[in-house]
Amino acid sequence: MSDMGLVVVGAGGRMGLALVRAVHETEGARVVAAVERKGSPAIGKDIGELAGLGPLGVIVSGDPLAAFAKADGVLDFTAPAASVEFAGYAAQARIVHVLGTTGLKADDDARIAAAARHATIVRSGNMSLGVNLLALLVEQAARALAAEDFDIEVLEMHHRNKVDAPSGTALLLGEAAAAGRGIALSGNDVRVRDGHTGPRETGSIGFATLRGGSMPGDHSVILAGNGEVITLSHHAQDRAIFARGAVKAALWARGRKPGLYSMRDVLGF
Repeated sequence: MSDMGLVVVGAGGRMGLALVRAVHETEGARVVAAVERKGSPAIGKDIGELAGLGPLGVIVSGDPLAAFAKADGVLDFTAPAASVEFAGYAAQARIVHVLGTTGLKADDDARIAAAARHATIVRSGNMSLGVNLLALLVEQAARALAAEDFDIEVLEMHHRNKVDAPSGTALLLGEAAAAGRGIALSGNDVRVRDGHTGPRETGSIGFATLRGGSMPGDHSVILAGNGEVITLSHHAQDRAIFARGAVKAALWARGRKPGLYSMRDVLGF
């Protein structure tokens, strides 16, 4: 089978450049197009040179439709409005859409689900192997440890420029904890504590968000009981782990029927 041709959207950003490098390093995949928002200083430049790889002959464009038409898949870690638009384009082109964007709302989710009728979409709040293994462990721990005996808190820290909170990964871990407890996360989550909050409600899942510096992503799930605490953690040291996971997801999704998949599907968990 020929190499999978991938388009990277948001190609000029830090994550976009990490994706370009990951594709370039992966056997069976190649960058066939790179897209940036109109007005970006990256437009018109060779994406290989921007990524420090030397010329690849792929010039950054502001035209996603033309890029998608010549690709087998798209790697997307952009912004909610852009990702919804890209999901529609992927559906039109009937290609793979690997979606790592976080901060999407319920109506965005509905539009992505609609696009998945025609596109093969792999969506995850985090594309790394380690985080998805962590989510599985969190679900198992939450199932094994009764809510009456252990409280669950999700703690996360990211770089100063991250715009959504809690992070998509924190929510992924919260969903895993809720699944283990057999409850919905919505309505059982506590996102903010301030002032006189009263005692902690049994069975709730708390979130704490920290922002600062250049941290790619640091997540811990704390299960606190009487006289003992269990902490399950993942520390991201480089954005490359997310990029490599995204490329792995794209290669896995190639040739599969349209639908909405997760990294658990990709990794066989």
